[in-house]
Amino acid sequence: YLLFFTQKGKCFWMRVYEIPEGTKASKGRAIQNIINIEPDDKVAAYICTQDLKDQDYIKSHNLIMVTKQGQVKKTSLEKYSKPRVNGVAAITIKEGDELLGAKLTNGESQVLIAGKSGKMVRFEEAKTRPMGRTASGVRGITLKDEADEVIGIVTVNKDDINETQILVVTENGYGKRTKLVDDDGEDVYRITNRGGKGVKTLNITEKTGSLIAINNVTDDDDLMIINKSGLTIRMMVSDLRVMGRATQGVRLINIKGTDSIAAVTKVLREDEEVVELDEDGNPIEVLEAETSEEETPENNDSDVEPDNNEELE
Repeated sequence: YLLFFTQKGKCFWMRVYEIPEGTKASKGRAIQNIINIEPDDKVAAYICTQDLKDQDYIKSHNLIMVTKQGQVKKTSLEKYSKPRVNGVAAITIKEGDELLGAKLTNGESQVLIAGKSGKMVRFEEAKTRPMGRTASGVRGITLKDEADEVIGIVTVNKDDINETQILVVTENGYGKRTKLVDDDGEDVYRITNRGGKGVKTLNITEKTGSLIAINNVTDDDDLMIINKSGLTIRMMVSDLRVMGRATQGVRLINIKGTDSIAAVTKVLREDEEVVELDEDGNPIEVLEAETSEEETPENNDSDVEPDNNEELE
């Protein structure tokens, strides 16, 4: 099943095979033609689950939801195991707020919530008690001011903590990756109670702009950045060196004029075979190829702020 969560806090179901299959360049179908979503509502998150009739599975997994104003809620997947055509209420959204994201957890995960101001809070999933579908949740992060808002949520399984890295991107195209736990086993992002102000995950300046995206990545992932103008770039996460928590990062993409970043996501790395063609368009057979590593210049130190391990309240 696919579970769709809308900005107004409703949940809809769909079997994966019910989604029309298309080509890479096809436009696709409007979501309103597939599920009974209201015209003025939008899908904020989706989750792919196993068979919802598997009692052991649905009772051992939870859904963690977060709103733009920092409310967080945990509900057992069992509460969403009976699909309805018109959907059900997943969370009660307060006035002026909207659902931002939803994640599937196994009961022993850690939750990381980041704000536009560059702060991020990390807490154990167990700090949030299970609630009903119509509950509005509890405070997950205390935002800096009225202009601040949550930009993303990441959940990390207990067994993956040592290998997980946090990658953040700003609206002006700067980004960086930081380990969740350093090589000495020390937490780079300290674990706190939910509702705290968090610690710096990136040093926000006028040059970087506000934080807009957060992802948990590994060296085997690729990063894809899409601009509102349609420009798309794809890069290997391993090409970005690991930096300190309170650093400014490096430029990932050049933003021109009034353009801005529309979406940032991690994708699975694929080894694509490059085939050279002759003048007639026929593939050229390569009998032997030699590859040489070119020395890659180090990142400009002027783009990186020193890591002063500053932790604010």
